[in-house]
Amino acid sequence: MNSVNIIVAYVLDWYLGDPSWLPHPVVGFGKLIAAGEHALNKGQHRKQKGASLAISLVLLVFFGIWGLLKLCTIFSPWLNTVVQIIMIFCCLAGTTLIREVREVFFALDRSLEEGRQQVARIVGRDTTQLTAQEVRKAALETLAENLSDGVIAPLFWYILLGVPGMMAYKMVNTLDSMIGYHSERYLQFGCFAARMDDVANYLPARLTALLMVFAAGKPQLLSFVRRFGKCHASPNSGYPESALAGILDCRFGGPHIYFGEVFDKPFIGTNDRELTTADMQVAVRINRISELLMLAITIAISFII
Repeated sequence: MNSVNIIVAYVLDWYLGDPSWLPHPVVGFGKLIAAGEHALNKGQHRKQKGASLAISLVLLVFFGIWGLLKLCTIFSPWLNTVVQIIMIFCCLAGTTLIREVREVFFALDRSLEEGRQQVARIVGRDTTQLTAQEVRKAALETLAENLSDGVIAPLFWYILLGVPGMMAYKMVNTLDSMIGYHSERYLQFGCFAARMDDVANYLPARLTALLMVFAAGKPQLLSFVRRFGKCHASPNSGYPESALAGILDCRFGGPHIYFGEVFDKPFIGTNDRELTTADMQVAVRINRISELLMLAITIAISFII
């Protein structure tokens, strides 16, 4: 672990987000997953095939990155440093989604249809019939989830296993986002990938909720998070969502449509009030403070190590 590397990578993410001109490893991960799914998700033993694909790809990424960094060190320690910074930068995804969520609210100010189209860029559900309130809820729910998936969890795995662990986590997360659905096509094949993502995010999701509550200066909301954190189809996503719902005093959840099927998600919170652009601004501020708290923890641990 190197505190300078993580600071430089975080600053790059803060100012650049995910620049379109830079090839992103997650795109490559997606192509590998799609190719594997196309070849294996057929016939019998789909659950075993899906598990084999998921394990193989995660191990491939972990040991591939570990070997690449060792090779870079042989040529030049500076090359190793540059490669690490680029990889950490690619694993952090805080700024890009914040920009997307802001655009959702700005698009809604213009028209409901524009808001639906904009939120469709960041959620997997069907957005064509969403009301303005549902569009705002979808954007803020995704913002809370992404704080865990896009920043806190990658840094958590960086602390435990360095850059190889951070990149392996991104593969786990990409597997879940592509094949970890409860639809007819992926129910068996993506089962292991979904459970693997649940395990990888178990502690980071709860840590994210804790950081959000303290970022808001409202530790009393921990009881709210304990109550509503488990009110979600995912064993993890409910915790950052419940933290944000408590901070904003609003209600998330409810029925959503994925791939033509209705999924009735439990409600998180009780105050079904109208969400506003001011709520988005509060949520963005909480995200940024939580990121900085996690960054401070990561740097402190790197000094201890």
